[in-house]
Amino acid sequence: MEPFGAKCRLLGVNRRTFVGLAMTSLAAGMTTACAPQATVEPRTATAAFRAARRFVDTPFGKIAYVERGSGDAALFLHGFPLNGFQWRGALERLSPHRRCVAPDFMSMGYSEVPAGQSVAAAAQAAMLAAFLDQLGIPVVDVVANDSGGAAAQLFIARYPARVRTVLLSNCDVESDSPPSALMPSIERGRAGTWVDQWLLPQFTDKEFARSSKGLGSGAYTDPKHLTDEAIDFYFGPMVSSPLRKAQGNAFAAALLPNPLLGITPQLQRCTAPMRVVWGTGDTVFSAASPDYLDRTFPRSRGVRRVPGAKLFFPEELPDIIAEEARQLWGVS
Repeated sequence: MEPFGAKCRLLGVNRRTFVGLAMTSLAAGMTTACAPQATVEPRTATAAFRAARRFVDTPFGKIAYVERGSGDAALFLHGFPLNGFQWRGALERLSPHRRCVAPDFMSMGYSEVPAGQSVAAAAQAAMLAAFLDQLGIPVVDVVANDSGGAAAQLFIARYPARVRTVLLSNCDVESDSPPSALMPSIERGRAGTWVDQWLLPQFTDKEFARSSKGLGSGAYTDPKHLTDEAIDFYFGPMVSSPLRKAQGNAFAAALLPNPLLGITPQLQRCTAPMRVVWGTGDTVFSAASPDYLDRTFPRSRGVRRVPGAKLFFPEELPDIIAEEARQLWGVS
């Protein structure tokens, strides 16, 4: 989501990879006593992910995705303005246990959709169903973050029989969608200026992207995690053409009205086990949201709070996601 700064002032702006040669610790507000350490990958990570990319034709367009592993499928839904690359660490750790599939949402990443195609959350959920149909996947374990969590909830409400388990991290909920921090992004999206005024400057100036006014500081616990290579991988496709810019603006604009309005009763009928993992350093979503999810899903397995972790911590701390997923799935 934009946007952050307070997605914020980050968006104000600002908001919402990393890759390095060594291991770094996740500092920024997390104490060494309670903070897990983030893993930094070799520079070949982006090349490997790019080489693994596939496409599937759907009525919505060509959807890009990466998959690893075999057996029962798990569906990984990324945040805005990222793509499936966000989940590379989790895919590596969980592919021995599941067929891990990470698609790029329409308007983000490397998916190719035609002009005029809606990229709002409801359309994204419908796209996911068509995407899974094309891959021959009837049921999934859902793992989602940020705006991917909104699409996940819509998918759960519409296709409850297709959901085996649900693992949600910091994301929209009915009572906080869109969060107030995103209003500047929504306004810019409606004006058709969000990409050029917010995304493009960070794509061309990587240090700015990691600054207090950029995505790195607003959404990552450690801004250094957002490496130059990751910025190119995330933002490059979205600024690559007038069509892609228009679709990025359309996604921001479609965050309002609330896509989750009225969804609570449907989620209360969900029979899938659900677990919440929430970063407490998040400045975008309400600190009350994980408790809403815990109350709403009847088979909730509770909330795990990650001290000091910001919005995109699932990318920085894939070991936590892998640990929670394995416990939810009942695998060792």
